[in-house]
Amino acid sequence: MNIQQIEWLIGIIAVICLMVAAAVALCRSFRKRYSDRQLDEMEGLDFEYYCAELLKYHGFVDVEVTRGSGDYGIDILAEKDGVTYAIQCKRYNAPVGVKAVQEAYAGRDYYDRMVGCVLTNQYFTQPAVEAAKKLKILLWDRGYLESMMEE
Repeated sequence: MNIQQIEWLIGIIAVICLMVAAAVALCRSFRKRYSDRQLDEMEGLDFEYYCAELLKYHGFVDVEVTRGSGDYGIDILAEKDGVTYAIQCKRYNAPVGVKAVQEAYAGRDYYDRMVGCVLTNQYFTQPAVEAAKKLKILLWDRGYLESMMEE
């Protein structure tokens, strides 16, 4: 094989690599758009069960979806690395406000959990962020949820 043939072969391999990379990026983009739309169209209870499965996939154990009424604002109880969580799920079409943070705060204490958290497909209002900081409630927004979905 001479130098020209080797250069031609390297060029072909580079083009194939670029095509594969573009196809992978296109598939990821399509999957993300589809999963985002699907996520936003879920019913509330479906969203809670979806989040519970996502938490299990990420190493949480003893994951339990609470009963719908009388749950003191907590939708999921879980544990990871010896830390217990009380999680309020909010599948909304608009930013999540202070009320969800207050529910997670009350539910964390009611269920005697170490960490209270609000998990949503949206983002949080500034007052919610401020309340969460003061009440020591974790806020897992759409970006966090998407990062969990991608892993």
